[in-house]
Amino acid sequence: MSTAPVRTRVCITIDTEFSIGGAFSDKAKQPVAEPLVWCNVDGRSQGLGFMLDTFRQYAIQATFFVETQQRHHFKHDPMGPIARQIHAEGHEVQLHAHPCWTVFQHADWWTIAQGQKERDDIGKRSVDEVVSLLKQGIETFKEWQLPPPLAFRSGNLNYSDNVYRALAQSGIPYSSNIGVAIHDNGDPNYKLYSGRHQRHGVDEFPVLSFSDWKIGRKQHIKSLTIAGSSFAETRYLLEKARSEGIPLVVLLTHPFEFVQNRDLAFQQTRRNALTQARLRKLCEYLHQHRDRFDACGLAAAAASLPAATPPTNALLKGTLWHAVPRMAAQVANDRLGRWVLARKHGAFKKPV
Repeated sequence: MSTAPVRTRVCITIDTEFSIGGAFSDKAKQPVAEPLVWCNVDGRSQGLGFMLDTFRQYAIQATFFVETQQRHHFKHDPMGPIARQIHAEGHEVQLHAHPCWTVFQHADWWTIAQGQKERDDIGKRSVDEVVSLLKQGIETFKEWQLPPPLAFRSGNLNYSDNVYRALAQSGIPYSSNIGVAIHDNGDPNYKLYSGRHQRHGVDEFPVLSFSDWKIGRKQHIKSLTIAGSSFAETRYLLEKARSEGIPLVVLLTHPFEFVQNRDLAFQQTRRNALTQARLRKLCEYLHQHRDRFDACGLAAAAASLPAATPPTNALLKGTLWHAVPRMAAQVANDRLGRWVLARKHGAFKKPV
């Protein structure tokens, strides 16, 4: 009796976080909360709202890595309702942590922040320090009345052995902390491009990294993101991953990447038609080809993988004819966005 081929799991992961907003360099500036997530433009959410609408339209389950350390500053807890809404929509809500927010526990936070180097690098923290960060996140999920997190992503994709030891101690079985082209701490044990890898008892699923072009001996490595990869490029890589037997592909994005902004407070914004089209086309493609691809949450995908799945660390090869048009489109889109925002918000107005 023949059996249907196993579908390739595709995990769209969204780091859902607030912003320091320049407060560490200028005490007069304020951190930014909801505007960085909802990204309202003319009264409509072009960030999280757009994403939820798109996922709903194409029956896609995504994974939202929600940051909790920001509660040290935002005492009114604005992330709580956001996390609960995401969960109510049927998506996975998993744990994200930017340790820089912990300085706001102290009355003299400004002085402490100025004296800290690498304040946001969780990989530089001890096992006990990381365990404390994870404990805060787990308690936050409990207070938000959400299921306990099963997966973790570090801020800035920082990592170290200590992070994985702490995850194991805290009972979090899965992580997605590695994006070779985004952050590489130089440890060859963590040069992970794809697949599933166990570190200190924790299953790591890196953001897919690939070679987008190679000229002679020079090769460029890129991690798969919505903001940085065209739909044609992403579709090509998904098909390559399937043909090479990579069981799970992780993509990365953020809500604020679906708008263009002119200020740190995200008050001067416009819809980013380029990135929105990329996500919409990807979701449509996954929906149309759901016989071959399973767009699902990371923890659900990880739990469904056979225990005997051999580790793979394939470095997929992209093509120059995908990379060049993508780079040209992004340059043009960025320039257009800056020009439109400058006109809209008065940069070209003649003095009266």
